[in-house]
Amino acid sequence: MIKRDVYLNRLVSGLGSGSVKIITGLRRVGKSFLLNNIFYEYLLDKGVKQTNIIKFAFDSADDLDMIGEDPFELEKNKRPVDRKKFMDFVSGKISKKGRYYLLLDEVQRLESFEYVLNGYLAKGNLEIYVTGSNSKFLSSDIITEFRGRGEEIHVWPLAYSEITQLSEYKKNGLEKYMVYGGLPRVALASSNERRMNYLREQMEKTFLKDVIERNKVQNKTELGELLDIVASGISSLTNPRRLANAFSSIKKLKMAEGTISNYIDYFKDAFIIDTAVRYDIKGKKYISTPYKIYFEDIGLRNARLNFRQVEYTHIMENILFAELKYRGYAVDIGALDITERNKRKQLEIDFVANAGSSRYYIQSAYDIPDAQKLQQETRAFDLLKDSFRKVIIINRSIVPHLTEKGYLIIGLEDFLLDKDCLDKSF
Repeated sequence: MIKRDVYLNRLVSGLGSGSVKIITGLRRVGKSFLLNNIFYEYLLDKGVKQTNIIKFAFDSADDLDMIGEDPFELEKNKRPVDRKKFMDFVSGKISKKGRYYLLLDEVQRLESFEYVLNGYLAKGNLEIYVTGSNSKFLSSDIITEFRGRGEEIHVWPLAYSEITQLSEYKKNGLEKYMVYGGLPRVALASSNERRMNYLREQMEKTFLKDVIERNKVQNKTELGELLDIVASGISSLTNPRRLANAFSSIKKLKMAEGTISNYIDYFKDAFIIDTAVRYDIKGKKYISTPYKIYFEDIGLRNARLNFRQVEYTHIMENILFAELKYRGYAVDIGALDITERNKRKQLEIDFVANAGSSRYYIQSAYDIPDAQKLQQETRAFDLLKDSFRKVIIINRSIVPHLTEKGYLIIGLEDFLLDKDCLDKSF
């Protein structure tokens, strides 16, 4: 079993918050396993009685049979699980005394599940954790369904530090991770061929299918072709206009900017991609466009391009973005205006990572072969007048060290394996 302590700690910290803990994330990232195995075992280890933990999976034939529902009839008639049958089942399990833990999987299959869960919150002695995996539940606006009493715990694919718990990834695992990503089934696959086939199938038959069905997309081919262009341009500044121009140039077809903007939102709502906007460091304001697009799982991105466009510089930046988000940082692209020879220019810092009062400036550099390249990568750092840590991450093994100016240089693998490295003095 791969331990996912970061998420377990977030689930535990939600105890007693008085809200519905909603586990969101890309399909197939292990949300159900996190809830029904890892968190369930934690509760038992902490002395919670098994009778006080009510686990129910709305896609389980055995669980549905307990409340008198026939899964075949549900599927045939395309109807949700009867809420009264489920509520009667729960009522028979709880009393006014004691604390109970409601762990619900695939909860979107329950009739009026938002109404039911808001009702349970009023009882006061129920801790409610839910997850689901259809396109409606995966929508990023699901929190609003719980009238401000929902708390999201977003699950990312396996981080490199998690995937290296597997023996196969302990040696030369980083290159494999950069190609195949971190979906659990991919990590556990017995061969690279199986990994590639699984990623291709999931992208086509699960992720895109969900986006199409949820948003009633009519032009499926157009949607897929835009995703190809997005996948090809990860970690580059873009916006709907630039994407429209690229679509016209590559596909010889026109797509309206409004349509492109909608499609990008669809991909974000399904957690296939995420975006990072620019932040004017000196002006202390956000610049909404252009922005950068990253995939939540790099393996899906590579699969979409049939593993033909494995560009490690861009892939490295995508992996760093996902890692920073996994660690809980808010991540922006740093923009710094300068005037040079009477011309206005803008320097970029790949990532500005914020968490509370902490901030880190991070440059992703495939390599620093000489002093000239180091000067190029640190030029924006030199102009910053604050004391926050400045970091350069390179894609090779190197002894982590501080430069004469106090900038940290660290190898990608060391950074991914050490969650505390940003604060070390070395």
